[in-house]
Amino acid sequence: MTRQVIEYAGVPVGIVVPDKGALQFIAVKFHVYDLDGQHFAAASDVLRAIHQLASPSTGNLDRAA
Repeated sequence: MTRQVIEYAGVPVGIVVPDKGALQFIAVKFHVYDLDGQHFAAASDVLRAIHQLASPSTGNLDRAA
């Protein structure tokens, strides 16, 4: 795998690239920038983190941005 686009709610929000035996998330949307540069074991872990960031109890993701 070289890179994979990560979409949330049908909107591309970043990519993951292999780095140091994990996947590094590179944000392309401001509302997920808090996750930029973080490493994850799998793309599903990135989606889970984005979902937590977007949930009403922890954050607010503007899906139109």
